[in-house]
Amino acid sequence: MDQKNQPDIKAVKIRLAVTVFFFVSGFVYANWASSIPQLQQKLNLTDAALGTLLISLPAGLMLTMPLSAWLIGKYKSRNIVLAGALLYVLLLSLIGFADQVWQMAIVLFAFGASRNLFNISINTQSIGVQQLFKKSIIASFHGVWSIASLVGAAFASILISFGVMPELRLVLVTGLSLVLMLIFWGNTLETAANTDAKKPAFAIPDKSLLNLGLIAFCCMLCEGTMSDWSGIYLSKEFHLSKGYANMGYVAYLGCVTSGRLLGDWLANQLGNKKLLLMSSLLLGLGALLIASFHSLIPAIIGFMLCGFGVSCVVPFLFSHAGKSASMSSGVAIAAVSTIGYLGFLIGPPLIGFLSSVIGLGNTYFFVAGLAGVMGVLIGRIKMQEV
Repeated sequence: MDQKNQPDIKAVKIRLAVTVFFFVSGFVYANWASSIPQLQQKLNLTDAALGTLLISLPAGLMLTMPLSAWLIGKYKSRNIVLAGALLYVLLLSLIGFADQVWQMAIVLFAFGASRNLFNISINTQSIGVQQLFKKSIIASFHGVWSIASLVGAAFASILISFGVMPELRLVLVTGLSLVLMLIFWGNTLETAANTDAKKPAFAIPDKSLLNLGLIAFCCMLCEGTMSDWSGIYLSKEFHLSKGYANMGYVAYLGCVTSGRLLGDWLANQLGNKKLLLMSSLLLGLGALLIASFHSLIPAIIGFMLCGFGVSCVVPFLFSHAGKSASMSSGVAIAAVSTIGYLGFLIGPPLIGFLSSVIGLGNTYFFVAGLAGVMGVLIGRIKMQEV
């Protein structure tokens, strides 16, 4: 093996540090999500009231996108990573101590804003790290996030089963996360990729970035559909109990994680554009399988194919956006992320409306159609491979 093409020890340390921050992000988010039932009970909220309260988090995320883009365009991404991560994990602990609905709403708004800042800055770092290795490694970071979310959910489930109160558990998660952050932050990338001071800190996305954003919109709309409606579909269509109805989502999430761990190898073998085209094809086939065969086994296989299909799309879109000629990396990623996240928010209620008109099973034909649109849009981009 040619030693000249191997990354040096410093590059490996930088990659490890950024990986740890991706792990913290997934671990913290999973512990927040696992706390929702306990917090609903603590605040004595109906399902409708809880749904209204939970809007605070995406509201904080979406409304602070321009601010996050400006900060990342103006300052080093490693400094924004630290600031965003500190706010993110500290606000997690405050969630457990909110005793009033208005307090929880404020904390969740700030939690969403900090998650946005952390997410965009750490993705900016990941693109810079990838350039040190001269090959695709972007999907592995997102694979670690998925693994961390599974670890976080298991961690939360164990402590909840032992009767640990959410206040104590979230403080413990905050403490563990702070230790990891303080150990590894010093090895994060000093200067992230594509941070040219001449590039604007905020600008309207050009056609290329808008195209990437539309692909992200379609993909994240499908992701939102899978996460929110897969269990309901299996429960209603096959009359499964609540525990068994989650099989579809578990199969989907497992393949999302596996796909991200395999994504870099596939990208290095096939090229980024071919991988994205293959992803849209798998997503479309999976959705068609769910919609066309009203049988449990084909449905589970369909959810698995959808998981593989969506797994690498957003990571590689962020990677491509980070090489924008018109914007700095962080601003470009924020632009694509903003458009894409709208799909994640719009998807579940849109599917709910469509299901009332055409039936829930038939809404997966709509998902297949979105996969086809993704394929057309992917075909229009000029993909720089690494």
